Amino acid sequence: MDISNLKIGTEATFITAIEDGINTINRIEKSGYDSAWISDHIMGWTPESIWHPDIIKAASFNKYPHHFYEAFSILSVAGWATSKINIGTSVTEVFRRHPAVLAQTALTQDNISKGRFILGIGAGEGENVIPYGIEWKKPVSRLEEALKIIRLLWESNEKVSYDGSFWKLKDAILQVNPYEKDTFPPIWVAAHGPRMLDITGKLADGWFPAYSTPTQYNEKLKIIKSSAKNVDRDPNSITPALFSYVIIDDDHGECEDILRTPMIKNQLLQLPNSVFEQYNTTHPFGEDFYGLLEYIPTKYDKETILSAIDEIPDEMCKDIYLHGTVDEIIEKIEEYAKAGLKHMVLCNHTYLADPLKIRSSFKCMKRVLEYFKDT
Repeated sequence: MDISNLKIGTEATFITAIEDGINTINRIEKSGYDSAWISDHIMGWTPESIWHPDIIKAASFNKYPHHFYEAFSILSVAGWATSKINIGTSVTEVFRRHPAVLAQTALTQDNISKGRFILGIGAGEGENVIPYGIEWKKPVSRLEEALKIIRLLWESNEKVSYDGSFWKLKDAILQVNPYEKDTFPPIWVAAHGPRMLDITGKLADGWFPAYSTPTQYNEKLKIIKSSAKNVDRDPNSITPALFSYVIIDDDHGECEDILRTPMIKNQLLQLPNSVFEQYNTTHPFGEDFYGLLEYIPTKYDKETILSAIDEIPDEMCKDIYLHGTVDEIIEKIEEYAKAGLKHMVLCNHTYLADPLKIRSSFKCMKRVLEYFKDT
């Protein structure tokens, strides 16, 4: 197994003052990370009904659970403030932005960052769409059509037309060129289900799921590569990546304690019932509950959420979260690399559950980074 070319990225969403975020992303670049990623959210996954220091310790230093700046504005700042690191969305969607606007925005980011922008994109999440009066309709088909439109506009400096199910273009034109001639921003798709994996193989430059065991990762990667071959694409041109939540500490037992906290377990309510079934249970909100669509945190009171959290199996948390000591995290990443992973993106959730571990957890993260950089 060759891990010498494995890239390591990290989550870098600005959650406090803009100046603090700029300082953070500069530290990330200086540390040697290959990429930094900004979440595109209006609403977060943690209900304000449980956002109290006695339940969620992060509430002791951050007043609101839904504090998100507009992602592409932040990416502009990040791209201008840095010079080497790749930056991207983790991830955006095509309910809130027309694909032509996304195509233009991505090329703008590409020029601001001088060719370092990656467009991370997925089918969308109900929490960022439904509460704001935007119709949720056929998210996967919508994404597929949007990707075709984006590429159509990128690949022609002349006017184009497109007769789709969701969007119709007539004499449309986009004449923003990429920073490097004929080198468009990579599109990484957050795919999990069979159809999304197929779309990734046919239309994407990278695969960017948010959870998977190494075995599952390898099997899904095979689907993507097969889909690429079916349309005469080079399957090796698609970057296999993974966005992973991390709980890290020098004491493994401390990690397991953190995995049982409401902050960490709540995050799993967005998962589909099919994941819960693997642990001989059903989603706390019912077997027909579609987490990414229907879990809208502002709808739930404290008692309902805490009751749901209590039903989430500890083993499920252990499998979904990348957790453990530095050596254990390294070993797990190597398992993913053996399964085909080329770019790991680490999102430190340790300090959100226990703010006292903010320095120690990031020091552990840096040791993981240094291991792969020195290999």
